[in-house]
Amino acid sequence: MSSGIDRERLRAYDRPQGMPFRINKIGHVVLNCTNLERSVKFYTEVLGLQISDIYGEDMMPGGMVFMRFNADHHGLALVGGLAQPSSSAELNHLAFEVSSLDEVLLARDRLRALGVTIDFEGRRRAGVQIAVEFRDPDGHRLEIYWGLDQVGSDGQVRPAHEWKGARSLSVAIRDPVRGQDTTLRDPSLLKDV
Repeated sequence: MSSGIDRERLRAYDRPQGMPFRINKIGHVVLNCTNLERSVKFYTEVLGLQISDIYGEDMMPGGMVFMRFNADHHGLALVGGLAQPSSSAELNHLAFEVSSLDEVLLARDRLRALGVTIDFEGRRRAGVQIAVEFRDPDGHRLEIYWGLDQVGSDGQVRPAHEWKGARSLSVAIRDPVRGQDTTLRDPSLLKDV
């Protein structure tokens, strides 16, 4: 059965030679939310982001809170006044990288302890990152991950036959992909409830 996607045609698209600029990274994301205070509480108390600045209603209808997780002034901003929770139709998900595999497990445990519904934990295929996926109070899909494949100067990516999807963190860690060191600093973290 055909998926209707012409993979070869899509792969033919490439960065044109001689482009006068190069995008370095996604600088920040701004999400609309139904209850600004509830969302700020979630992103600070559950995910550990810090507030950099706040706009009142006089500067932005619904108010706006700028939040950071590194030295950048903001990596995420929240705007109040969304009429209804997000359907995630326009934005599939937003992913946050952590520095170690242990942190993915610790994040999963914290999310569980705080009653946050987890949609997925384990390893996706392309990119082979190990992750936990969940939703914020407005239904925006979020991911905390570690171990995303890096693409070298030769532009080569891991071939699809090396992808290993895993529907639990335990399986992802016990059955790593080639080149992915899933040794935990604290092996006692490896528990699936």
